[in-house]
Amino acid sequence: MDPEHPDGAPLAEFLRSARARLTPQQAGLDDPGLGRRRVSGLRREELARLAGVSVDYYTRLEQGRSRSASAEVLDALATALRLDDAERSHLHTLARPRPARRRHPRPQRVHRATWDLLDALQQTCRPAFVLGRRLDVLAHNQLAGRLITDFHTLPAAERNQARFVFLDPHARELYRDWTRVAADTAAMLRLDAGRHPDDPALSALIGDLSLHSKEFHRFWSDNKVHRRTTGTKDYHHPLVGDLTVTYQALTPADDPDQILFVYATEPGSPSETALRLLAHWNTATAETGNVTAHPPRAHH
Repeated sequence: MDPEHPDGAPLAEFLRSARARLTPQQAGLDDPGLGRRRVSGLRREELARLAGVSVDYYTRLEQGRSRSASAEVLDALATALRLDDAERSHLHTLARPRPARRRHPRPQRVHRATWDLLDALQQTCRPAFVLGRRLDVLAHNQLAGRLITDFHTLPAAERNQARFVFLDPHARELYRDWTRVAADTAAMLRLDAGRHPDDPALSALIGDLSLHSKEFHRFWSDNKVHRRTTGTKDYHHPLVGDLTVTYQALTPADDPDQILFVYATEPGSPSETALRLLAHWNTATAETGNVTAHPPRAHH
């Protein structure tokens, strides 16, 4: 980060890291001197040429001395860097002027309709949960709590997906591919940081995770961003063993900073059987009074 140009630093850091990850071969360049390169990524002049901008202009962007890039230039850079949709959006976000600083962001609330949807998904044996800013866990149904962890029983400050993934030993045993989950989690948090650069709670979370998790510090330094839409996730659950779920990420209309994740399993698969066993175990235990009740409706 350039201390003399703090406003342009996030954009500069993202451009540098994206350029370093792209090889000349990936960019479609023929380079007879490739074997003599000190780094594997593109040179500044190569990227500037691919994007159709001057080397001096691109250098000022990458050094944090300019944040005045037009949408056309940003699109040209994104295309040259082979960015995906999430990375392209992040690039545009970083280049926009920052809004006036708001010291106390408005607390997020889960709408009653979303709570009702979580309950309905519970009845169809589908784990579901809602993430907010900073990957805070705002709500989940009972099956999601039993599959991952019951965030409702944790102190409010610890109800966070990133804290769970990086700081809770249970997460390393639960996710069969913990490294991929951890990298994606850091990249999701990086995307959120681009949208809310002046959120003090987010800065505190990043600092805390960097201090207590070497893996988070490494993934955060990669400067990658990720937006979850659909995909699969593999679990090794202590009660029902291995299972694979597919997920879909949806955004409630009343808050673009919330994401509703809905899990499903392949009909007739061992994963479906495992999830139904988990749901049955949950129901049976609840009848004995040993399971935390539905959280108070004060969250609505």
